Amino acid sequence: MATAGEDKDIRYEPHENPPLGVAIGAGLQAAAIIVAPVVLTVVIVARIAQQSDSYISWAVFAALIISGLTTALQARRVGRFGAGYVLIMGTSGAFIAVCVAALVRGGPSTMASLIIVSSFFQFLMARRLSLLRRVFTPVVSGTVIMLIAATVVPILFDSLTDVPGGVSTAAAPLASLATFLTVAAVVLRAPPAWRLWSPVIGIAVGCAVAAPYGLYDFQPVLDASWVGVPISSWPGFDLTPNAEFWALLPAFVVVTLVGAIETLGDGIAIQRVSNRRHRATDFRVVQGALNADGMGNLLSGIGGTLPNTTYSTSISLAEVTGIAARRVGVIIGAVFVCIAFFPKVAALLTSIPPPVAAAYLLVLLGLLFVQGMKIVVQDGVDHRKATVVGVSFWMGVGFQNQWIFPDLLGEGFLGVLFGNGMTSGAIVAIVMVVFMEATGPRRKRLELVLDWDALPRMGEFLRNFAAGSGWNPDRVEQLVLVGEETLSNLLSAEDDALEKPRHVVVAARYVRNGAELEFVCASERENLEDRLSYMGGALEIPDTREMSFRLLRHYASSVRHQKYHDVDIITVSVEGSRK
Repeated sequence: MATAGEDKDIRYEPHENPPLGVAIGAGLQAAAIIVAPVVLTVVIVARIAQQSDSYISWAVFAALIISGLTTALQARRVGRFGAGYVLIMGTSGAFIAVCVAALVRGGPSTMASLIIVSSFFQFLMARRLSLLRRVFTPVVSGTVIMLIAATVVPILFDSLTDVPGGVSTAAAPLASLATFLTVAAVVLRAPPAWRLWSPVIGIAVGCAVAAPYGLYDFQPVLDASWVGVPISSWPGFDLTPNAEFWALLPAFVVVTLVGAIETLGDGIAIQRVSNRRHRATDFRVVQGALNADGMGNLLSGIGGTLPNTTYSTSISLAEVTGIAARRVGVIIGAVFVCIAFFPKVAALLTSIPPPVAAAYLLVLLGLLFVQGMKIVVQDGVDHRKATVVGVSFWMGVGFQNQWIFPDLLGEGFLGVLFGNGMTSGAIVAIVMVVFMEATGPRRKRLELVLDWDALPRMGEFLRNFAAGSGWNPDRVEQLVLVGEETLSNLLSAEDDALEKPRHVVVAARYVRNGAELEFVCASERENLEDRLSYMGGALEIPDTREMSFRLLRHYASSVRHQKYHDVDIITVSVEGSRK
């Protein structure tokens, strides 16, 4: 990761416009890499649930259209919808298990209704992201992402042997093994530019091995028209929810929020790789990405296809090509939409044998499991977090495999709710995290009118907070200085002219190595974290605010400024020591 002030090898930042030829080339490359996973996830779910070919054709068409539209929306941003970065959208693997359950129990219309209703929870999360930061922690999101892999992999194992009758017993093992080994070899040993093509290369090799055994059926490709729209196959959605709907809704809500957490991570990561100079994360960008993701889910429900999400491949593409221009995102979206209207191209992808598709997805889910582990580990693991992760993960696995009280839960609402490992594991993790938050060190709070008269009250509040802590006097005064300088940087000359004064809520609590101060207020000021990092090693101090920045940078062990649409949150850490 680039350090403060370090330039990264980015040829075109989001706001820059590369030549049209360069943009089209980058867009076509990205679309060629992503289109197979977008289609295959839909096909795998529909086939496992034994849906008709006509429905599969429609679901693939709708998925491509919606993925294209939302990819363009992410890039261009309309109001609070979209990140303003190249975040490629596609069908979400996290929904495989719950969508299979919905299709089997209620059919496409029930699945569509569940997706529509659960999408509104994503809009709510985007709007209240600042309030949910202590519940949907890295521990919770990482654990649930691991559970996604753990619950979907058994389904894919069944697909590895899904072949027509009369086919040689060697066909499925050879085709799936060829796909798996090719994808793994490219991921492990190929240069970065080639690694992006691992899905295409692996699937091509797998299909080449499967074809002589009759596993790849070319007839649907030959029968498909070159141009067309399968509009007659739209399944619609059910406006009269039944018992199956209510039983499956909690699982869909949980998975929707998990998908939102993945989008949150991608929204943070894409900012880090798309700009030449390091910048603090702008959570307004993340909120825009979540809103666009929610819009994609809403459209997917209306269209009767699988929900979509951001693809982490977007980050790899930006890093490898150095092209992060919004124009590329629009082109990728346009390519997806164009492909949707060519049924022969879709038939080429939907005819991929199940063992080949399952082998490729197994590699992706293996990487997804490790991604969940990384999210947990990077947040730091102590005995409390380890307990949350271990207990919630294995509780989820136990419920998923009906190892925990299956007779007691039965086949009703509780059976369906806890029978999904993602839902049960997420519930356990959230309950444990909320318990830790409720029983942890209490935060002392102070609400202030944001003006210069608040500085003395801030100093008094922090001295009272530190009283009895055992800190030496110098550290106490350092804490007071950091608090006052942070507050002074939130003040501006424009505040004096405001008819309605702004307020700030200050919360202070002890942490392992000192104290943590949190400032919450409505503000349109520059990002304080960016301002401190941009100072670099400059020696000149042009004004008094620059002196304030330097004092804060020197005495605070860390400063984090999170800007949301509704609020700014500045978290400052100060090291403490005993007498």
